[in-house]
Amino acid sequence: MPFYVHAEDQPDVADQLMELSEEHWSYMDRFDSRLILRGPTLSDDGEEHTGSVHVVDLADRAAAERFATEEPFWKAGLYRAFTAVATVVLLRREPTADAPYTLLTARWPVRDRASGPVEQGLLGAEPDGRLSFVAVLVDDEGARTRGVVAAVQAFPDEAQRLVQPFADQLAGGPVTLGAQRWQRGGRS
Repeated sequence: MPFYVHAEDQPDVADQLMELSEEHWSYMDRFDSRLILRGPTLSDDGEEHTGSVHVVDLADRAAAERFATEEPFWKAGLYRAFTAVATVVLLRREPTADAPYTLLTARWPVRDRASGPVEQGLLGAEPDGRLSFVAVLVDDEGARTRGVVAAVQAFPDEAQRLVQPFADQLAGGPVTLGAQRWQRGGRS
């Protein structure tokens, strides 16, 4: 099952992240065939690393938590917190290198998954192919929704306008979308 794993950086750790980057890459290489989405979150100006996002296919929640806590940046104390949530991937395209992206997330109280194809709701958010990734955050059984995560080739305000109708439909009412700059990760 795919899991959305997001780790948030501690303040002022840029130098330590650089020092441990090869260990991080070597660790991620072990999961290469199971990584669906990966890359750092960035400051509003796109200049500073603020965290790491991975959507990775793993056996269960315990494996997702091991993935997060055995990661070298976490072990070195460079992350302040991590989130690991099961997902149902609705859309997956390879993000374009060196393009501005926004990672959008929303969380809501657990609710039953809608009957009928949720993917149809993506049509309103997909006018021109800028969506690279969309996943519904679900409970561990995949029966109930908890939120949404999307990567959009756009700056935050525009990305929010594209995804908001779909997120509201999925949540059963208005939700607040968090937006962070993001870039595609992986070895070049």
